[in-house]
Amino acid sequence: MKITVVGAGAVGASCAEYIAIKDFASEVVLLDIKEGFAEGKAMDLMQTATLNDFDTKITGTTGDYSKTKDSQVAVITSGIPRKPGMTREELIGINAGIVKDVATQLVKHSPDVTIIVVSNPMDTMTYLAHKELGLPKNRIIGMGGALDSARFKYRLSEALGCPGSDVEGMVIGGHSDTGMLPLTRLATRNSVRVTEFLSEERLDQVSEDTKVGGATLTKLLGTSAWYAPGAAVSSLVQSIVCDQKKMFPCSTLLDGEYGLKDLCIGVPVIIGKNGIEKIVEIDLNDAEKAKLKESAEAVRKTNGLLE
Repeated sequence: MKITVVGAGAVGASCAEYIAIKDFASEVVLLDIKEGFAEGKAMDLMQTATLNDFDTKITGTTGDYSKTKDSQVAVITSGIPRKPGMTREELIGINAGIVKDVATQLVKHSPDVTIIVVSNPMDTMTYLAHKELGLPKNRIIGMGGALDSARFKYRLSEALGCPGSDVEGMVIGGHSDTGMLPLTRLATRNSVRVTEFLSEERLDQVSEDTKVGGATLTKLLGTSAWYAPGAAVSSLVQSIVCDQKKMFPCSTLLDGEYGLKDLCIGVPVIIGKNGIEKIVEIDLNDAEKAKLKESAEAVRKTNGLLE
């Protein structure tokens, strides 16, 4: 069971580490264009194998896509990260060319691969991969919603003063500071709606803090976050490889679902061995529908920059 991670930077290396520690894959291939970088990261990670008790083999390669042959899942993290003050949308000019080349190379060597896109602007890069590769739409997945939902649950647990394991919640919509739609109305603490515990004002603050979760970390760190993104990707990979059929909000190509067509945006999906096995349509109220539509229009506007 081979997994490829393209981009051995902080997010890619964290993703490889979490996959290895969970010990569900036989091999993880790290690929980067910087000479010796992926090889060094792989060696460093392999030196933790006896300490962290995993048997997954991690190998690194500089730009040699033949080493990725027959990968079941490939993760694209390559591209430049956000700098302080930079929006995800501003990255499009540089990252579009990178993602297009990487995705084409991956499919060339692994025709049956399922691709997870992490590079920003993520919804647009996922859409680009669909248009360039022509793969069945279930085999191209945008990661954003899984990360945004983890950040949402963190903020909810903080507001509730309870463990994160007590909280369930979901973020749909575009993976951007303004496009995210945290579903506060549907969030629960151990099956009880959080609206029973938190005021509307406090929930609005949780929602806003969630939406700027990435920007907040970028300001603090001076670059994009990596632990939570890496963990989010590894959870998607595990659900595919182990056919767990877990539900995550992911960016997927819509064809009429939620009244939207010909764009990728975050909605709940079931992830199993075939990638996206089902798009789950949940009942949104009028305000949520309006916000999702607004988010979709912003994603479509960003997609227009590809032309």
